[in-house]
Amino acid sequence: MQTYAIGDIHGHIGLLRAVHDLIADDMARNGPGQVVHVGDLVDRGPDSRAVVQYLAEGIARGEDWVVLKGNHDRMFTLFLDDPAAQDPGLRSIYSWLHPKLGGAATLQSYGVENAADRPVAKVHADALAAVPADHRAFLAARPTWHRATGAIFVHAGVRPGVPITEQAEDDLVWIRTGFLDHDGPFEALIVHGHTAIDIPTHYGNRVNIDSSAAYGGPLSAIVIDDGAVFHLTPRGRVRLTP
Repeated sequence: MQTYAIGDIHGHIGLLRAVHDLIADDMARNGPGQVVHVGDLVDRGPDSRAVVQYLAEGIARGEDWVVLKGNHDRMFTLFLDDPAAQDPGLRSIYSWLHPKLGGAATLQSYGVENAADRPVAKVHADALAAVPADHRAFLAARPTWHRATGAIFVHAGVRPGVPITEQAEDDLVWIRTGFLDHDGPFEALIVHGHTAIDIPTHYGNRVNIDSSAAYGGPLSAIVIDDGAVFHLTPRGRVRLTP
């Protein structure tokens, strides 16, 4: 069985649909496979609500999709639970509604206007009224890792030397230092996003598939088939090697 993986979406429903079309075309040629989304469904892009709805509906109708939790997804649900709470992975000078984080764009997609420019208590009350309960439940229930076809899929990365079953959620959704600079083997090939780069890149022990959709770049997908890693493009599969 082959496994597909899609990078950080960040509210870009058009890009997500297009990548799923690429995957469908590849499956038509090579057979079925599971599709893993590595998280960061929301923030920065224009239509986070549509992304959440699309993925939730797909899973509900029986699509073989896995949707992991990213740090932005966690910040969104944390804000809805408690607007004063601070995600431990976020520097104290920032909040989810800071322009650099993109939370206001997410709330805009739910019809909550000018979230970065109004009192937080009012924004929170409007958000509670606007965000459907099933969206909150869907985001809160996302797993933080998935294993398939000899690889481990996570949002940000893993702490070297720690078994995947013992990894801390803060690391799985936030880690950079200690992971990106680790050149030894991991428990398995790690497929991740979180750290924006230009194109999917194979580093030998990990594959980064966050191709900067949050910043105007493309949304990328890969497929792992019989141990080989391929970038999906409109021209077909392009093999990724370290």
